[in-house]
Amino acid sequence: MKRVAILISGGGSNMVRLVESMTGDHPARPVLVLSNEAGAGGLTKAAEMGVPTAVVDHRPFKGDRAAFEAELIRKIDAAEPDILCLAGFMRILTEGFTANYAGRMLNIHPSLLPNYRGLHTHARAIKAGDTEAGCTVHEVTAELDGGPILGQARVPILPDDTPDTLAARVLIQEHRLYPEALRRFASGDRARFDLTAR
Repeated sequence: MKRVAILISGGGSNMVRLVESMTGDHPARPVLVLSNEAGAGGLTKAAEMGVPTAVVDHRPFKGDRAAFEAELIRKIDAAEPDILCLAGFMRILTEGFTANYAGRMLNIHPSLLPNYRGLHTHARAIKAGDTEAGCTVHEVTAELDGGPILGQARVPILPDDTPDTLAARVLIQEHRLYPEALRRFASGDRARFDLTAR
């Protein structure tokens, strides 16, 4: 059984879906939810679901990213995870951190990578006149949103879409895509797949 640590910064809706999925014949179980924000709503949800939680507030480190990441690694490694899932963790991680978990760390990004790495993905897709958007689960490497793609789900961009309406529709697919990608990854299947929207 694979052990999974999930890193969040906010409400943790993707984290909740991941934890909910890891039951029955799923090849993994959650062992830690960690946030860089002590007030993150996802910590309360994780605790209510019986998952151990931890906090590493980035603010006291005042730009000393190496020290912040060293403390992150200490807390993460104490839980002995096999897999790390970034689920709305809003800190850019250095090559030193990503190398430490190479081949074991996943992220979900709200665009069809390699398009629109970074922030404001929905506004950028609408502005570009794209007809579809979506989300991607990928392995994490030192390159921002640049690791091998594991799975994607697509949604149409409607003529009257705003970034908020599009984000809401993409989030529905994120909640389907990430659990499926984790299940496949935890069972050793790294073949790329596309999830049909429904």
